Amino acid sequence: MNDLHLWLGIASALVLFVVCLTGTIYTFKNEIEAFIEPDKFKVENTGINQYSVKEMLTVLEENYTGKVQRVSISENKSKPVVFSINSEKGKRGETLYVNPYTNQVIGQGNGPAHEFFMTIFKLHRWLLLDMNIGRPIVGIATIIFVILSVSGLVLWFPKKIKGWKSIKPGFKIKFKANWKRINHDLHNTLGFYSLLIIIIMSLTGLCWSFDWYRDSLSTVLGAKVFGGRGEAKPESSTDAGKTLDLSEVITIANKELPFPFRTMTIVFPKDAKGSFEIGKNEKSRFNETVYDRVFIDQYSGEVIKKEIFADKKFGEKLAYSIRALHFGDIYGVFSKIIYFVVCLIATSLPITGIFIWLNKMKKKKKPVRSKQ
Repeated sequence: MNDLHLWLGIASALVLFVVCLTGTIYTFKNEIEAFIEPDKFKVENTGINQYSVKEMLTVLEENYTGKVQRVSISENKSKPVVFSINSEKGKRGETLYVNPYTNQVIGQGNGPAHEFFMTIFKLHRWLLLDMNIGRPIVGIATIIFVILSVSGLVLWFPKKIKGWKSIKPGFKIKFKANWKRINHDLHNTLGFYSLLIIIIMSLTGLCWSFDWYRDSLSTVLGAKVFGGRGEAKPESSTDAGKTLDLSEVITIANKELPFPFRTMTIVFPKDAKGSFEIGKNEKSRFNETVYDRVFIDQYSGEVIKKEIFADKKFGEKLAYSIRALHFGDIYGVFSKIIYFVVCLIATSLPITGIFIWLNKMKKKKKPVRSKQ
C-alpha cells in the first residue's frame, strides 16, 4: 500500500498540482468578477417601485436585435435582472444586466476577467492541450487521486493501534518539531481532514473526463447526469394563437410554486410549439442550486408539467447536483469557503508528498566507507 501510494503520487504529482491549483482559483470566479465590475453586478436599492419584467423586456426588444431567451431575477434588491438574448447563428448569445429601478442596461457581455478564467478553466479541464488528449490525462490523474486518497487513509492509521494515544498524533500538526516532521504532518493530517471533499470532487469531476463513466453513473443513479443538456421539454398545444403576456405567466407560476424565492428564472419558448419554463429556488432552502420547475403552455396558460425537487428519488437528486457538488456552490458561500480551503490543501499534497519521498531517499543513502 505504501509503494502504491508513493509511485502513483510521484507519477501524477504535476498534473494533480495544476488541476487542484486551477480549481482553487476557479472556486470564487463569480465573486471575483463581481468585485472587478461592481457597477455591473450591483444596483442601488432606491426604495422606489421596480419596473416589471415585461417593461424591461419591451425596452430590450426595441433596442437590441435578437430574441430574449431567458431572464433571471434575484430576490436581492441590490442585484440587476439578467437577460440572455440569442444572437446570429454560430455565435453565442449576449447577456444583458438591467437596473430594475431605472430600466437601463448597466452592463453586457464578458468582463475583463473572462479570458483569465477561461484559461484557468482550460488548464483545469484539459491542461491547455488538445481536448481529446488533455481530458483523459486529467481523468486518469483524477482516478489516481481517488486511489491516493483511499491508500492515504489506510497509511494514516498506525501499524499497531493501542487505544486513543496511538491514533491521536494523526489529528494534529506538531509545529514545534523539525521541518521534516511538520511537512509529514501537513501531508498526513491535512490529507485526512480533507479526504471526504477530495473524493467528492474527484468522483464528480470524472463525469467531464469520461463519457463511459458519466453513462455508468447515470445507470447506477437511475437518472441522466447533466440531463438538462438537450432535455426534451413539454410542448404547447398545436393550436397556435396569441402568446400569453409575461405577467400572466409569472402569476400562474407563483400560484403553482407559492413560496418566496432566492432566484427565479424564466425560459421563453424557442418556437411556436415551445412552452414557458419557470424555475424557482426556495429562499428557505439551504441548497442554493436546486430549483422547482413548472412548464406552462404559451397559448392557454395550462400547466403542462410540474417538477418538485423534494419529490424526486435520491438518485435523481444526486444526478441533478453533480455540477454543484463539484464546483462547491451547492450551499452558496458557505460551501465555497470549505471547497476553497480543501482545494488549497489538495494543491499542497503533491508538494509535501514529494518532500516526504526525498527525505526517505536521503535516509536510505548510507555513507561510503573507505577501504583500509
